[in-house]
Amino acid sequence: MPVRKAIHAGSWYTDSGPELSRQLEYWLHQADLIHGPARAIIAPHAGYQYCGACGGHAYRQVSPVVVRRIFILGPSHHVRLSGCALSTARKYKTPLYDLHIDSQVNGELEMTGQFEWMDLDTDENEHSIEMHLPYIAKVMENYKHQFTIVPILVGSLSPEREACYGRILSSYLGDPQNLFIISSDFCHWGHRFRYTYYDRSYGNIYQSIEELDRLGMNIIENLNPTDFTNYLKKFGNTICGRHPIGILLQAVQELLRNDSRRNANLKFLKYAQSSQCRNMNDSSVSYASAALVFE
Repeated sequence: MPVRKAIHAGSWYTDSGPELSRQLEYWLHQADLIHGPARAIIAPHAGYQYCGACGGHAYRQVSPVVVRRIFILGPSHHVRLSGCALSTARKYKTPLYDLHIDSQVNGELEMTGQFEWMDLDTDENEHSIEMHLPYIAKVMENYKHQFTIVPILVGSLSPEREACYGRILSSYLGDPQNLFIISSDFCHWGHRFRYTYYDRSYGNIYQSIEELDRLGMNIIENLNPTDFTNYLKKFGNTICGRHPIGILLQAVQELLRNDSRRNANLKFLKYAQSSQCRNMNDSSVSYASAALVFE
């Protein structure tokens, strides 16, 4: 079985292991542990110079002593998928150390008949999963031989398909030894993204973008997948990880339906923008970090 190279190392983030480790450690120390131990996190996947600090607020909520398996749900940016795809790789390389794929869980997911496989080129070209691997390696470094990963590439799903994958993954989410990482940036604003929604009542463009994002973040915190779908239909907000987020919301709802004693609490911890848009020729990408705990 092939090994996935860290294709974006050296461009989207440093390929120097010691430098990367110091950088990640700094961002983690800048964040506070206020909503953990996380059973799922939402975190961005842009170049670290833009979103590395924001991502630290999500990863700070992870308790590595508990985690033995990490599911990474990332949106597909380059290939059309109507469902979800699993990795054919045996391990993923990072500048810190290699992460090993959980072949047993891959087999279990394949048996559902709902997953396809991504080829190595697709796997390596996609950044939405790779950008989380160094953070995973850093947070889990004291337990590097005690955990596996389950990368899942998520296509453009209907609400019904999101519910299907939510049901499949809910049993894994219910296990406290499993951590779910939901890879998503938030609003991509500007002509180059073909999205220029602007509500002038909020002031500058960047303030309108933040209000739009925070409306979506509040809906996600309410854990209602139907409300989130309706928000996306109404505003068209270019949240690239909307389908991974939708799967998470559906999985949470499935768990809550099956166990009335369980309470879930999702909270956003940090919000940032790559730049502040003030005129229609500007562009920016928004980033947000969140953590889900069960009480």
